[in-house]
Amino acid sequence: MTNFRSRLLFALVSLIVTVLICLGILLGQLFKDFYLETMNKRIEKEAKMIALLLGSETIEAARPQVQNMSKTLSARITVLDEKERTLLDTGRIANISDDDHEQIVRDILHSKSEKNLSIMEEKQNVYYYIVPFSRAGKEAGYVILSTPVSSLKKINQQIWGVLISSLGMALIVIILLGLKIANQYMKPIEAATKVAFELARGNYKARVYETHNDETGMLTHSINILARNLQEMSKIQEMQTDRLHTLIENVGSGLILIDSRGYINLVNRAYKEIFHIRPVDYLHRLYTEVFAHKEIIKLVDEIFMKETKIRKQLVLTVDIDRKYFEVYGAPIIGTNDEWKGIVLVFHDITELKKLEQMRKDFVANVSHELKTPITSIKGFAETLLDGAMKDERALEHFLSIILKESERLQSLIQDLLDLSKIEQHGFQLRIEQVNLTQLLTELIVMFYGKAEEKNIHLHLSAASPIYVAGDSDRLKQIFINLITNALTYTPKDGRVEVRVEEQLDEVLVHVEDTGIGIEENEIPRIFERFYRVDKARSRNSGGTGLGLAIVKHLVEAHHGYITVKSRIGQGTIFTVHFPKEA
Repeated sequence: MTNFRSRLLFALVSLIVTVLICLGILLGQLFKDFYLETMNKRIEKEAKMIALLLGSETIEAARPQVQNMSKTLSARITVLDEKERTLLDTGRIANISDDDHEQIVRDILHSKSEKNLSIMEEKQNVYYYIVPFSRAGKEAGYVILSTPVSSLKKINQQIWGVLISSLGMALIVIILLGLKIANQYMKPIEAATKVAFELARGNYKARVYETHNDETGMLTHSINILARNLQEMSKIQEMQTDRLHTLIENVGSGLILIDSRGYINLVNRAYKEIFHIRPVDYLHRLYTEVFAHKEIIKLVDEIFMKETKIRKQLVLTVDIDRKYFEVYGAPIIGTNDEWKGIVLVFHDITELKKLEQMRKDFVANVSHELKTPITSIKGFAETLLDGAMKDERALEHFLSIILKESERLQSLIQDLLDLSKIEQHGFQLRIEQVNLTQLLTELIVMFYGKAEEKNIHLHLSAASPIYVAGDSDRLKQIFINLITNALTYTPKDGRVEVRVEEQLDEVLVHVEDTGIGIEENEIPRIFERFYRVDKARSRNSGGTGLGLAIVKHLVEAHHGYITVKSRIGQGTIFTVHFPKEA
């Protein structure tokens, strides 16, 4: 705005100076021409008066009067007779000799064809006025008045001095008035411009000081009204935005907004928690690049093509879990049927499906698991009652089988009770600082005998004592199950290693084996109740199929989670993640 003021003042001053210069030149020329014309007329009249004097008197009688007139007029008066002889000369008044003076006069006279008229010429910076005079009706000679040009130059300089001083004063006065007027009108405009810039930046609290009732006052008043309206609109929009943001972030279902070009513009908190993703990996990227599940991409493609609402139930693998979702997708159509994009809502119905499936599976699995030991116990008892008890060797063998099956039945019932207790809402852990390194060392010692039976190299890799917040008994239960499974599914001469790794915000415990491995499509199901990777081997080992389900629930009770990596024939790595701050 300062630059604008400077440019405006510069333009005005330039215009005023140009006008004043042109006016000065015009007035100077007019004054010069007016003065010169007036002087010529005056001198011409004076020369004619001298001619009238000489026409009525003799030269000698008129000489004193001519001398006085020469001094009064500051001019050289020369009188020639009809034959151009000098009769009277008042003397030189310029730097011109008498001979040159006479020669100039004669040259002027000879150059004119009519010598009975007044002649005015400028020669060598001297003005010559020649007027003929007569006596008794006859031409008697010429009267010559010569005056130097310097007198005219002096008058011209005085004229220009007066013009320059007067126009200069006028210029100063005009500039001062212009500055005052510019400040009076520019300050409100500058203030209004600054406030407009602040409003453009989003500062709707800016205001302009209202002073005048003229056009600038109307401008500042209008800007203040605009600022107040924008502030009110901004408050309303912020309130609506906060409400919408709170609603979207706190809704229990995952929500994703995709624009008309296929780029993801919004991901709410529920979706991030359900799928364990980072917003930076999703926002402002194409949905075909970020969605890991082909089912979701296919659903979005279908909505784009059909432009209709779609509701589907999808089974998706998230990390190591299989989750059930009811996905609702709808196109967003604006005014004038303008295509805005797509909204996807993910309702997690995994728990409902699990409860439904658990009701179906529990009876079948428990019945199946209980049927085998009960059938064995019943069959061998009947055999003994039929007379086999008389055979001592058969009696001992059958009783050992009955004992083994009863122990298996007891183990199954105990695991069911543990799992039921863990899943109860009132289940609580006895949290304390547990030395994880010491706890795992004690467990490894417990399993040395079992490892030696299969010639398996069992090793613990841990640094200095590492502490986590947890229940020591439940932590032992977690790692007993994991190490037992590793030893069970690892063939002879294999290797089982337990590694503890401390990171910035969590502690990782890896249980790695060189066993039979798990197929990729089976990994999401291994934490289900009664699910076995190798059913024959696990049943022969006395496993109940509930160990990993118990492990998963206990790890989650410690606010951690468990991941699995496995390759068929090469081994499996179970990694338990414990947060450092419980």
